[in-house]
Amino acid sequence: MDTIDQKKEIWLVASGDLRLAANQLCWKAQEVLEGQLAAATGRQGWHLRRAHAYDPAKQHGFIDSQRMGIEVFKRIPADAPLIVAESVWQYTHHVLAGLTTHRGPILTVANWSGQWPGLVGMLNLNGSLTKAGVTYSTLWSLDFTDDFFNNGLAEWLRNGLVRHDLRHVTPFDLVKIPANEEDTGRSFAQRLRSAKAIMGVFDEGCMGMYNAIVPDDLLHAIGIFKERLSQSALYARMRTVGDAEAEAVLQWLVDRGMTFEWGEDDETELTRRQTVEQCKMYIAAVRIAADFGCDTIGIQYQQGLKDLTVASDLVEGLLNNQERPPVLADSGEELFAGEAIPHFNEVDECAGIDALVTHRLWKELGMAGENTLHDIRWGEHYTGGDIDDFVWVFLISGAVPAAHFEGGYASASSWRQSPMYFRLGGGTLRGVSKPGSIVWSRIYVKDGRLQADLGVGSAVSLPEAETQRRWQSTSPEWPIMHAILHGVDRDQLMARHQANHIHVVYATDDEAAHKACRIKAAALDELGINVHFCGNVIVQENG
Repeated sequence: MDTIDQKKEIWLVASGDLRLAANQLCWKAQEVLEGQLAAATGRQGWHLRRAHAYDPAKQHGFIDSQRMGIEVFKRIPADAPLIVAESVWQYTHHVLAGLTTHRGPILTVANWSGQWPGLVGMLNLNGSLTKAGVTYSTLWSLDFTDDFFNNGLAEWLRNGLVRHDLRHVTPFDLVKIPANEEDTGRSFAQRLRSAKAIMGVFDEGCMGMYNAIVPDDLLHAIGIFKERLSQSALYARMRTVGDAEAEAVLQWLVDRGMTFEWGEDDETELTRRQTVEQCKMYIAAVRIAADFGCDTIGIQYQQGLKDLTVASDLVEGLLNNQERPPVLADSGEELFAGEAIPHFNEVDECAGIDALVTHRLWKELGMAGENTLHDIRWGEHYTGGDIDDFVWVFLISGAVPAAHFEGGYASASSWRQSPMYFRLGGGTLRGVSKPGSIVWSRIYVKDGRLQADLGVGSAVSLPEAETQRRWQSTSPEWPIMHAILHGVDRDQLMARHQANHIHVVYATDDEAAHKACRIKAAALDELGINVHFCGNVIVQENG
């Protein structure tokens, strides 16, 4: 029998979900990924060794807790080459402890598929490793037979690092923008920092997203201060909301044409009772935000609240929209009348900064300030009509404002969240984002400093059949945006992006998008954030 050359051995770990149902349902996709990956490494003369076994009692082979991850890493030689392979959403903190002390080369890998959020999970892990100062490389592939992956794998095996094409990135310091735009951005930032703002945080650290927690000192430097709130307080406040108040919110939505895919089975279908409970959560969230003077809020939901009540996603989409059901204080005064209350999904505090800055800046620029984060879920090249480009599938579980849909609330619907993730149900705010010019961004932490990547793009309209195909390939209950990022190809975005989330906001036209992107860059730079343009943003190089 041939013996395995340990010098040619790569260790593999797979971080999974915390939720048993998700790990079980997604396990088959992980088995396929690992088989393809083993074949790819084998073709290059290396053996893939799994660091943790399939658990027949749990019926999956994922690392599903931080404790398990720490114990698994005790068995991995500290200098061994290590692959973290992801076909699913994963909780980064399950493996972060071990990765921070691993001395060998680290490669994060995901399958190019929209079926489960493997790409999303890998991007979250990458952003968390960047924040933690851990050196790593990253690759992705449809079936692990393509030249891009195999050449990258060979480079990693040879050098311990993979270098990607990042020529689309231009530091803000190396360009100049029109003086009036720079003045507008810097003046806005100075006023924001001077006035100060409060970020209401309903429990930190959703789903292990280490990259989504911003240290307080970095926030304080830009004039934002956390109000640490509890999801238990949100639940308690929900219980003080009367049925009649919740019914009024629901009727307001129905009157504007929003539809609800209601059934009778609470365990598998969206029920009217669940929607009414979400309306109570919406009222409670607005009242707590008012009580504490919050300028932006984020609800975690996944830990704790998910075991008590329905999903928060419909609530988040309503908060993000300027036109929304009125909520009254005990005095009878309408709270935040005529205003959105920017909400950062999954308590992603990096997105919270972006939501607040973008909402206020766009209003000063005379444009609609509704904005949202999305998951970078997946994408494919599309050719048809006037489109011949890579079109991304941006999805988030329901926090998209109705203003992003062509018909507003009239084109929005609410579907039940997947029982795999949302045991107690609750609905989304679902729709197709309208075509138009967008500015995209991501704020993140690297080298102990806030950073920001910004670019421009287009939300495009695809034929109904293609939209449905993409929805059915991912999560059909979630809102979708078909997005083209100008001057940034698929592999460049994946190589550079430091988060599972991307932030988007509309501009009135392409020229306004470029102008607003430049002004936003100046504002963020004035706040002390290290800014980079990505792709085809119209600027003039210094010198």
